[in-house]
Amino acid sequence: MVLITGASSGIGEACAEGFAREKRNLILVARRENRLRQLADRLSHAHGIIAHVFPVDVRNKDQVQTFALNQKNLLTQVKVLVNSAGLSKGLSLIQDGNSDDWDVTLDTNIKGVLYFTRSLLPIFIENKEGHIVNLGSVAGRWPYPKGNVYCASKAAVAILSESLRWDLNGTGIRVTEISPAMVNTEFSLVRLGNQEKADAVYSGLTPLSAQDVAETILWSVNRPQHVNIREIVLYPTDQASTTLSHRRP
Repeated sequence: MVLITGASSGIGEACAEGFAREKRNLILVARRENRLRQLADRLSHAHGIIAHVFPVDVRNKDQVQTFALNQKNLLTQVKVLVNSAGLSKGLSLIQDGNSDDWDVTLDTNIKGVLYFTRSLLPIFIENKEGHIVNLGSVAGRWPYPKGNVYCASKAAVAILSESLRWDLNGTGIRVTEISPAMVNTEFSLVRLGNQEKADAVYSGLTPLSAQDVAETILWSVNRPQHVNIREIVLYPTDQASTTLSHRRP
Protein backbone atom coordinates (compact mmCIF):
# COMPACT_ATOMS: atom_id res chain seq x y z
CA MET A 1 0.00 0.00 0.00
CA VAL A 2 1.17 3.53 -0.83
CA LEU A 3 0.36 6.66 1.18
CA ILE A 4 0.51 9.89 -0.82
CA THR A 5 0.16 13.37 0.65
CA GLY A 6 -0.94 16.22 -1.59
CA ALA A 7 -2.81 13.63 -3.65
CA SER A 8 -5.65 15.88 -4.83
CA SER A 9 -3.68 17.48 -7.68
CA GLY A 10 -0.39 17.78 -9.52
CA ILE A 11 2.44 15.37 -8.79
CA GLY A 12 0.58 13.68 -5.95
CA GLU A 13 -2.38 12.91 -8.20
CA ALA A 14 -0.07 11.67 -10.96
CA CYS A 15 1.67 9.39 -8.45
CA ALA A 16 -1.69 7.97 -7.39
CA GLU A 17 -2.51 7.21 -11.02
CA GLY A 18 0.87 5.57 -11.57
CA PHE A 19 0.74 3.35 -8.51
CA ALA A 20 -2.89 2.43 -9.27
CA ARG A 21 -1.84 1.18 -12.71
CA GLU A 22 0.58 -1.10 -10.87
CA LYS A 23 -2.37 -2.45 -8.84
CA ARG A 24 -1.16 -0.93 -5.58
CA ASN A 25 -3.77 0.03 -3.02
CA LEU A 26 -3.64 3.65 -1.92
CA ILE A 27 -4.13 6.01 0.99
CA LEU A 28 -4.81 9.46 -0.44
CA VAL A 29 -4.31 12.49 1.78
CA ALA A 30 -5.03 16.16 1.05
CA ARG A 31 -7.27 18.98 2.24
CA ARG A 32 -9.74 18.86 -0.67
CA GLU A 33 -11.92 15.88 0.14
CA ASN A 34 -14.16 16.14 -2.93
CA ARG A 35 -11.22 15.97 -5.31
CA LEU A 36 -9.75 13.06 -3.37
CA ARG A 37 -13.00 11.12 -3.56
CA GLN A 38 -13.35 11.76 -7.28
CA LEU A 39 -9.79 10.54 -7.81
CA ALA A 40 -10.29 7.48 -5.61
CA ASP A 41 -13.50 6.51 -7.43
CA ARG A 42 -11.87 6.92 -10.82
CA LEU A 43 -8.79 4.87 -9.94
CA SER A 44 -10.81 2.17 -8.20
CA HIS A 45 -13.07 1.69 -11.22
CA ALA A 46 -10.23 1.88 -13.75
CA HIS A 47 -7.72 -0.39 -12.00
CA GLY A 48 -9.65 -2.44 -9.44
CA ILE A 49 -7.65 -1.13 -6.49
CA ILE A 50 -8.72 0.09 -3.05
CA ALA A 51 -8.18 3.80 -2.47
CA HIS A 52 -8.76 5.18 1.01
CA VAL A 53 -9.41 8.92 1.33
CA PHE A 54 -8.51 11.12 4.30
CA PRO A 55 -8.96 14.92 4.31
CA VAL A 56 -5.96 15.91 6.42
CA ASP A 57 -4.04 19.20 6.43
CA VAL A 58 -0.38 18.17 6.60
CA ARG A 59 0.41 21.44 8.41
CA ASN A 60 -1.85 20.56 11.33
CA LYS A 61 0.01 18.36 13.82
CA ASP A 62 -3.16 17.45 15.72
CA GLN A 63 -4.91 16.32 12.54
CA VAL A 64 -1.96 14.21 11.47
CA GLN A 65 -1.55 12.61 14.90
CA THR A 66 -5.29 11.88 15.15
CA PHE A 67 -5.23 10.34 11.68
CA ALA A 68 -2.24 8.17 12.56
CA LEU A 69 -3.82 7.02 15.82
CA ASN A 70 -7.25 6.27 14.35
CA GLN A 71 -5.84 4.48 11.29
CA LYS A 72 -3.05 2.57 13.02
CA ASN A 73 -4.16 -0.82 11.69
CA LEU A 74 -4.50 0.47 8.13
CA LEU A 75 -1.10 2.15 8.25
CA THR A 76 0.62 -1.15 9.09
CA GLN A 77 -0.01 -2.07 5.44
CA VAL A 78 1.87 0.94 4.06
CA LYS A 79 5.15 0.15 2.29
CA VAL A 80 5.73 3.51 0.59
CA LEU A 81 5.23 7.08 1.83
CA VAL A 82 5.28 9.81 -0.81
CA ASN A 83 5.55 13.23 0.82
CA SER A 84 4.24 15.14 -2.17
CA ALA A 85 2.33 17.95 -0.44
CA GLY A 86 4.15 21.22 -1.02
CA LEU A 87 3.69 24.78 -2.23
CA SER A 88 5.03 28.30 -2.35
CA LYS A 89 3.03 31.36 -1.38
CA GLY A 90 4.15 34.65 -2.84
CA LEU A 91 7.15 35.72 -4.89
CA SER A 92 8.92 38.77 -3.48
CA LEU A 93 12.19 40.08 -2.18
CA ILE A 94 12.83 38.95 1.39
CA GLN A 95 12.57 42.55 2.62
CA ASP A 96 9.10 42.78 1.09
CA GLY A 97 7.93 39.33 2.13
CA ASN A 98 4.66 38.47 3.82
CA SER A 99 5.27 36.51 7.02
CA ASP A 100 1.89 34.80 6.72
CA ASP A 101 2.99 33.40 3.34
CA TRP A 102 6.24 32.25 4.95
CA ASP A 103 4.32 30.36 7.63
CA VAL A 104 2.16 28.54 5.08
CA THR A 105 5.19 27.61 2.97
CA LEU A 106 7.34 26.41 5.86
CA ASP A 107 4.53 24.58 7.64
CA THR A 108 3.56 22.70 4.48
CA ASN A 109 6.98 21.94 3.04
CA ILE A 110 8.85 21.10 6.24
CA LYS A 111 6.46 20.34 9.07
CA GLY A 112 4.13 18.34 6.82
CA VAL A 113 7.02 16.09 5.78
CA LEU A 114 8.12 15.71 9.39
CA TYR A 115 4.67 14.93 10.76
CA PHE A 116 3.86 12.19 8.25
CA THR A 117 7.34 10.72 8.27
CA ARG A 118 7.30 10.50 12.07
CA SER A 119 3.88 8.84 11.97
CA LEU A 120 5.00 6.07 9.59
CA LEU A 121 8.55 5.43 10.83
CA PRO A 122 7.65 3.23 13.83
CA ILE A 123 5.67 0.97 11.48
CA PHE A 124 8.43 0.86 8.87
CA ILE A 125 11.04 0.10 11.53
CA GLU A 126 8.96 -2.68 13.04
CA ASN A 127 8.35 -4.17 9.58
CA LYS A 128 12.04 -3.72 8.68
CA GLU A 129 11.05 -2.25 5.34
CA GLY A 130 9.58 0.90 3.87
CA HIS A 131 10.37 3.63 1.39
CA ILE A 132 10.11 7.36 2.06
CA VAL A 133 10.00 9.55 -1.04
CA ASN A 134 10.34 13.27 -0.38
CA LEU A 135 9.49 15.76 -3.10
CA GLY A 136 12.28 18.31 -3.10
CA SER A 137 13.15 20.89 -5.73
CA VAL A 138 16.12 22.23 -7.63
CA ALA A 139 15.36 25.39 -5.62
CA GLY A 140 16.71 23.57 -2.58
CA ARG A 141 20.12 23.36 -4.28
CA TRP A 142 20.26 26.46 -6.44
CA PRO A 143 18.25 29.47 -5.20
CA TYR A 144 16.92 32.21 -7.42
CA PRO A 145 15.79 35.84 -6.95
CA LYS A 146 12.66 36.21 -4.81
CA GLY A 147 12.63 32.48 -4.07
CA ASN A 148 14.12 32.96 -0.57
CA VAL A 149 11.77 31.16 1.87
CA TYR A 150 10.57 28.56 -0.63
CA CYS A 151 14.18 27.77 -1.55
CA ALA A 152 15.04 27.50 2.15
CA SER A 153 12.14 25.12 2.75
CA LYS A 154 13.29 22.79 -0.02
CA ALA A 155 16.89 22.98 1.19
CA ALA A 156 15.50 21.73 4.49
CA VAL A 157 13.82 18.82 2.70
CA ALA A 158 17.17 17.94 1.11
CA ILE A 159 19.12 17.89 4.37
CA LEU A 160 16.26 16.13 6.17
CA SER A 161 16.29 13.38 3.52
CA GLU A 162 20.04 12.98 3.96
CA SER A 163 19.72 12.94 7.75
CA LEU A 164 17.03 10.27 7.52
CA ARG A 165 19.38 8.04 5.57
CA TRP A 166 21.93 8.37 8.37
CA ASP A 167 19.45 7.79 11.19
CA LEU A 168 17.77 4.85 9.45
CA ASN A 169 20.92 3.11 8.27
CA GLY A 170 20.61 -0.57 9.09
CA THR A 171 16.80 -0.57 9.34
CA GLY A 172 16.15 -1.60 5.73
CA ILE A 173 14.24 1.64 5.08
CA ARG A 174 15.00 3.50 1.89
CA VAL A 175 14.87 7.30 1.51
CA THR A 176 14.69 9.08 -1.84
CA GLU A 177 14.51 12.75 -2.73
CA ILE A 178 13.09 13.74 -6.12
CA SER A 179 14.05 17.29 -7.09
CA PRO A 180 12.32 18.66 -10.20
CA ALA A 181 12.76 22.03 -11.84
CA MET A 182 9.86 23.66 -13.69
CA VAL A 183 6.71 21.48 -13.55
CA ASN A 184 3.40 22.61 -15.02
CA THR A 185 1.00 22.05 -12.11
CA GLU A 186 -1.05 24.35 -9.88
CA PHE A 187 2.21 25.45 -8.23
CA SER A 188 2.52 28.80 -10.01
CA LEU A 189 -1.19 29.57 -9.63
CA VAL A 190 -0.98 29.02 -5.86
CA ARG A 191 2.20 31.06 -5.68
CA LEU A 192 1.08 33.99 -7.80
CA GLY A 193 -2.67 33.87 -7.27
CA ASN A 194 -3.35 34.76 -10.90
CA GLN A 195 -3.90 32.37 -13.81
CA GLU A 196 -2.47 34.73 -16.43
CA LYS A 197 0.74 35.18 -14.45
CA ALA A 198 0.92 31.44 -13.81
CA ASP A 199 0.58 30.66 -17.52
CA ALA A 200 3.39 33.10 -18.30
CA VAL A 201 5.80 31.08 -16.16
CA TYR A 202 5.63 28.25 -18.73
CA SER A 203 5.22 30.39 -21.84
CA GLY A 204 7.50 29.58 -24.77
CA LEU A 205 8.97 26.39 -23.35
CA THR A 206 8.03 22.81 -22.56
CA PRO A 207 8.11 22.27 -18.79
CA LEU A 208 8.05 18.94 -17.01
CA SER A 209 4.64 17.42 -16.45
CA ALA A 210 3.36 15.93 -13.22
CA GLN A 211 3.43 12.56 -15.00
CA ASP A 212 7.16 13.00 -15.79
CA VAL A 213 7.91 13.38 -12.10
CA ALA A 214 5.54 10.59 -11.05
CA GLU A 215 7.19 8.15 -13.47
CA THR A 216 10.55 8.98 -11.91
CA ILE A 217 9.17 8.35 -8.44
CA LEU A 218 7.73 5.00 -9.49
CA TRP A 219 11.02 3.99 -11.10
CA SER A 220 12.87 4.79 -7.86
CA VAL A 221 10.40 2.85 -5.72
CA ASN A 222 10.56 -0.17 -8.05
CA ARG A 223 14.33 -0.67 -7.78
CA PRO A 224 15.37 -3.87 -5.98
CA GLN A 225 15.29 -3.64 -2.19
CA HIS A 226 19.08 -3.45 -1.96
CA VAL A 227 19.14 -0.38 -4.24
CA ASN A 228 18.35 3.05 -2.79
CA ILE A 229 18.09 6.00 -5.16
CA ARG A 230 19.48 8.83 -3.07
CA GLU A 231 18.33 11.72 -5.25
CA ILE A 232 17.20 12.44 -8.78
CA VAL A 233 17.27 15.95 -10.24
CA LEU A 234 14.97 16.59 -13.21
CA TYR A 235 15.12 19.55 -15.56
CA PRO A 236 13.12 20.24 -18.69
CA THR A 237 15.35 20.27 -21.75
CA ASP A 238 14.45 23.94 -22.20
CA GLN A 239 15.72 24.85 -18.72
CA ALA A 240 19.45 24.95 -17.95
CA SER A 241 19.29 26.30 -14.39
CA THR A 242 16.87 27.94 -11.97
CA THR A 243 17.53 31.26 -13.72
CA LEU A 244 18.21 30.28 -17.35
CA SER A 245 15.54 28.95 -19.71
CA HIS A 246 15.21 28.91 -23.47
CA ARG A 247 11.88 30.36 -24.56
CA ARG A 248 10.63 30.18 -28.13
CA PRO A 249 8.84 33.21 -29.62
